[in-house]
Amino acid sequence: MLRLYGALIGLSLIWGLSFVFMKWLLPPAGIWGIVFLRCLAGAVMLLPILWLKRRDINWKLPWKALVVVGIFNCGLAWGLIALSETEINSSTASILNATTPIWTGIIGFIIFSYVLTARQWVGILIGFFGILVLMDFQVGQLFGKEFIGIGTMLLASTCYGFAGQFTKRFLSNTSILVITTFTLLTGAVIGLIGMLVTEPIKPVMLLEPLTVLSIVGLGCFGSGLGQLIYFYINKNGSPELAATVTYLIPATAMVWGYVLLGEAINPNVIIGLLIIFAGVYLSSKKSKVKVNDGTNSSSEKQGELRQVK
Repeated sequence: MLRLYGALIGLSLIWGLSFVFMKWLLPPAGIWGIVFLRCLAGAVMLLPILWLKRRDINWKLPWKALVVVGIFNCGLAWGLIALSETEINSSTASILNATTPIWTGIIGFIIFSYVLTARQWVGILIGFFGILVLMDFQVGQLFGKEFIGIGTMLLASTCYGFAGQFTKRFLSNTSILVITTFTLLTGAVIGLIGMLVTEPIKPVMLLEPLTVLSIVGLGCFGSGLGQLIYFYINKNGSPELAATVTYLIPATAMVWGYVLLGEAINPNVIIGLLIIFAGVYLSSKKSKVKVNDGTNSSSEKQGELRQVK
């Protein structure tokens, strides 16, 4: 257990720092350049491992499902996060990222026929109240020009929620290494296309030490190693233990943001964080799945699959 808890703390530090790396990468790489670089760096780290294990892998893969997860979990979600960080600080972004399990539960109910309990619905409502507190009840921020920031970060969390449910439904029998590698490659393609259409990377700035550190930290550690650690905890501990990283990331991100970026931590952030955590806790309980095949079987499954970057 000591090793598992050490991995959990290490993962929260890596993923919390990812929000700082994105801030540093925005000037030289741009929004889609960040997606391209972090996905490519993560995939490059994992491809040699995939090659070594190629004989143990069933290559009859659900390619369409892998592409869908890559689009929503890597390409679109990470692009939206980078866009959000052009307007909000890394601490706020990490807190809004922690709402992912709430959106996962809602998407499971609407699209994948999960039956949510009364307790889960209460948790979802509490989570939304926490978001309002974080916004200082300025709901207008979600409309018009102010949508970029909090609104786009909530959309990114929704993308994570959809990708988690989709992975659970269609990729449950696919290797973790395969899922991680090929979704990162899909994200890299999306990032490259977006970068070519919008803004190119500034090559001169990529040579700066801070930029290189950000690419390695965000891509190799955040996107590559981080995913492997997450699934290590999930497999050798439990899904519940792995999911608790959701609670640790905002705390580590706030510390990193304060130390490295000089970001202030105001009372609304702390209060909103605690309320959102309460909502996440209540909404993350297991839920039943509707069975429409005429039988009376009712297997109980996890109401969501947390996916935090």
